[in-house]
Amino acid sequence: MEQTQVLNGTPVVSGQAYGPAVWPGERPAYDPATAVPVPPEEREVETKRFTDAASAVAGRLRERASHSSGAAAEVLSATAGLAEDRGWVGAASALIGKGTAAPAAATAATEQFAAMFTKLGGLMAERVTDLNDVRDRVVAELLGVPEPGVPEPDEPSVLLADDLAPADTAGLDPVKIIALVTRLGGPTSHTAIIARQLGIPCVVAVAGLGVIAAGAAVLVDGTAGTLEVEPDEAAAVAAVEASRRAAAAMAEWQGPGQTADGRSISILANVADGTSARTATGHPVEGVGLFRTELAFLDRPDEPSVAEQTSLYREVLEAFPGQKVVIRTLDAGSDKPLKFVTPADEANPALGVRGNRIAIDHPEIRAAQLDAIAAAGVAIGTTPWVMAPMIASAAEAAEFAAQVRQRGMVAGVMVEVPAAAILAPSILAEVDFVSIGTNDLTQYTMAADRMSAELATLTDPWQPAVLALIGMVARAGLEADKPVGVCGEAAADPLLACVLVGMGVTSLSAAPAAAAAVGVRLAGVTVDQCRIAADAALATSDPAAARAAASAALQPT
Repeated sequence: MEQTQVLNGTPVVSGQAYGPAVWPGERPAYDPATAVPVPPEEREVETKRFTDAASAVAGRLRERASHSSGAAAEVLSATAGLAEDRGWVGAASALIGKGTAAPAAATAATEQFAAMFTKLGGLMAERVTDLNDVRDRVVAELLGVPEPGVPEPDEPSVLLADDLAPADTAGLDPVKIIALVTRLGGPTSHTAIIARQLGIPCVVAVAGLGVIAAGAAVLVDGTAGTLEVEPDEAAAVAAVEASRRAAAAMAEWQGPGQTADGRSISILANVADGTSARTATGHPVEGVGLFRTELAFLDRPDEPSVAEQTSLYREVLEAFPGQKVVIRTLDAGSDKPLKFVTPADEANPALGVRGNRIAIDHPEIRAAQLDAIAAAGVAIGTTPWVMAPMIASAAEAAEFAAQVRQRGMVAGVMVEVPAAAILAPSILAEVDFVSIGTNDLTQYTMAADRMSAELATLTDPWQPAVLALIGMVARAGLEADKPVGVCGEAAADPLLACVLVGMGVTSLSAAPAAAAAVGVRLAGVTVDQCRIAADAALATSDPAAARAAASAALQPT
C-alpha cells in the first residue's frame, strides 16, 4: 500500500469527492524553431489559413456558449471573442506577412500579448490563461490534430490541472468530473466560479500538485482545502458518504432563508441571462441578487438596441414574477472589453474605464440600458432594482440614483472598491440599497491579482481587512435602515454567510447551487451566534485564523 500524502490549498467549494485523478489532454506539440519560412507568393494563402483557423475555433466556442447558460455562457463567449481579437489576429497576420508560418505566428503573437497582459496585472493578467488556450486550439486546428481540452473519463474522476481555461471548465460534466483541483488560480477565478455553478468540490493554489500521477486515487476535501493521495479507501468512502448525506439533507431545504431565531435573510441567485434565470428557479432562491447584463454587449461590433435589451431583461424578470430582481448595469471594460467603446490603449484597464465610468464619455449607453430595464419592468408590471458597478464616491452614486429614479425604479450601487466601503454612510444617503461585490472588493483591497496562486491567500474573502470593510458597510446600512447585500462568491460559503449576517448583511446572492447549503447553515444558528462569530473573525489577523475563529464560535455548546 502506498503512503498517504496530503497537499494543502485554498478551499473554494465545500464537499468531499474520491476517485482516480485525471489530467487535461496534451496540448499540441509544436516547436516554432522548426518552422519553414513562407515564400512571398504563399503568404496571402497562409494568412487566410490562420484567420480561418481562428474563426473555426471561435465558432466552436460560440456554439458551446449557445448550449450553456450563466457564467459558463459568458466565459465561453468572451474566449470566442479573444480568438478573433483584432489586435492578436493582426499581430499574427503581420508576422505571416513577413514570412512566418501560421502556427509560429500564432505562438509569437500570443507571447507578445501575454507579456503585455502580465505587465498590466490585475484582471488583464487573468486573460493569459485564456489566450494560451486560444493559441493551442488555433495551432491544433492549423496542424490538423485534435483540439486540446478536458478528457471524458470512463468513471467519475477528479480533474487535476496547473490551471483550467474557462473554455474547459465551462463544458465539464459534473457526473464524470466530480471535483476540481488546480495548482494555480484563486478563490474567485473562473475555475472556482464554474465549480460553484456545477456544485462540485474545488480546491485551488495547491503546491506540488504536479507530482500526482494520472490514475492515482485521491480524496478532495473542499471544506478543509486538502487533497489526500492514496488515502485509506474505507475511510475515504465513508467520508464521501457522509458528505453525500449532508448534501441530501441540504437538497430537502426549500427556504425561505432565515436564522434559527427567525431573522429573515434573503437568499438570491446570480444570473446572466434568461436561461440561467430559469435554471435558478429550480433552486431554493427567493429572487435575483445579481443579474450580470454584460452578455448582451460582449463579442459584438455595436451596441444592442433598446428592443434587444428589453427582451433579454424581460426574460429574467418573468422567471421571478413578483420577486426581487437586482439588475447590474453594464460592467464592461478591463477583462470584458467592448469592441464599440473600450479604449484600446489603457495603461491599466483594471483601474481604468470600466463599469459605471463608461457613462463619462458614453452616457447614451447607460441611458439606453436604463430605458430598456424600465420598459421590461413596465411590460410585466414589476419594479426592478438597478445598481451601478465601480462606484467610488457619493457624487457618482447620487448621479446614478437620479437617472434610475427618473424611470421609476429602485436605485442602488455596488460596493467593490475600498473608497465606496469607507464612504458607505454618505453613499447610502443617496441610494436605496447597496450590494457588496466581494470578488473585486477583495482584489482591490489587497492589491492582489485574484488569479495568482502565489497570492491566493491575499485574495481570500476571509481576509480580515476585507471583512472589516464589509463590516463598515453593514453598520452603515443598519444605521440608515437600508438593505445591504453581498453578491460576490463569498455569499456561497455557508460559514462566511453566518459571519456576514452577524455583521448586518440582509441578503446573500451567489451561484444558485450554493443556496441550499447556505440556507441550511443559517437555519441552525441564531443572529446572536452570528454576531459572536463575526466579532471572532474580525479579531484575527489572517484568513485561516478567521475561518477557525468563526467555526469555533458557531460550535454547539
